[in-house]
Amino acid sequence: MDEAKVHEIWQWLIKAKHDIGSAKRLAAGEEPFFDTAVYHCQQAVEKALKAYLTLKDTPFQKVHDLSALIEQCIPFDSTFDGLRNVAEVLTPYATAFRYPGDVLEPDPSDVAEAIRMAEYVIDFVYQRMPAEVKNSMKS
Repeated sequence: MDEAKVHEIWQWLIKAKHDIGSAKRLAAGEEPFFDTAVYHCQQAVEKALKAYLTLKDTPFQKVHDLSALIEQCIPFDSTFDGLRNVAEVLTPYATAFRYPGDVLEPDPSDVAEAIRMAEYVIDFVYQRMPAEVKNSMKS
């Protein structure tokens, strides 16, 4: 794999890592911001899936629909099918709490679940990366 492609994949994964790190900090702060934390969980998964699609040279649209991204991953690795529940839970967080409405924040238990799910998907995708991508992330 050429260096430019490794770098692009690495950038997606780093952004996913930053999003999950932001979610954790926002959820655990002295004054937690649960609405923003779940948004970052959705974003982390979106970016991890886009890293995988980049690995597979598969173009993707600028969408926040995790189900659509998972559908694009399944032809390359059928185990992505097991992430459908994650997509159902996390996709709405791209917009659900971003604007004023009836409910301003998710429950703390939903935030904890979102963080667990996002961490799982990031690790799931990372485990499917070739050594050259994994090695680039260590440096």
